Amino acid sequence: MYRVFEALDELVTIVEEARGVPMTSSCVVPRGDALELLDDIRDALPAEVDDAQDVLDKRDELLHNAHTEAQNTISSANAEAERTLAEANAEADRLLAEARARAEQFLADANAEADRAVAAGQAEYRDLTERARGESERMIQAGRDAYDRAVEEGRHEQARLVAQTEVVQAAHGEAGRIVDEAHAEADRQRGDCDAYVDGKLAEFSELLSTTLRTVDSGRNHLRGPSQLGGGRGAVYDYQAH
Repeated sequence: MYRVFEALDELVTIVEEARGVPMTSSCVVPRGDALELLDDIRDALPAEVDDAQDVLDKRDELLHNAHTEAQNTISSANAEAERTLAEANAEADRLLAEARARAEQFLADANAEADRAVAAGQAEYRDLTERARGESERMIQAGRDAYDRAVEEGRHEQARLVAQTEVVQAAHGEAGRIVDEAHAEADRQRGDCDAYVDGKLAEFSELLSTTLRTVDSGRNHLRGPSQLGGGRGAVYDYQAH
């Protein structure tokens, strides 16, 4: 191959140094020297050209093999990707089903606990109400009894004092005082009864508010992590019932 480049360089030199033809861009080149150089180039080219053709043929074969290998690799990769995707989808479905089952169980437990707490609150409310009503009735009856006794004592005292002319005025005053005290005692006992009932009802109201806050907190806790697919539709709205 070196001889080819050498002969070409010599041929270029001959052309550059050739005598030009006046009034034209042509030149006079030594035919013998030029033909000799061209023969050298032709003799040197075949082996190099054959080597280049072999390289081209080998390149085409390598490209074909590389293309085939690439297609096989792509097909294998696609098949592996589809298998991996199918396995991932199956695993995701399994995990989602487990999460939904756990969420539903947790919701059922929370609803049961809420029902139990509300039932306990209602029972406590009824018990407190019954006790308060009983205590109220007892205190009212005690007030009435005290009032009746005071009135009766006043009447007896009044009758006794009326019989004594010298103390009639004092008897009227004492009878009035006793009646007023009886009324005042009855009013005081009624006030105590009302205060007792109001206090018991306030305690139950606080207990019921605490229970409802606990239930709402549990429901809000359930709503936070249950954003799994369509799992939100399974949340039980307790207040709606």
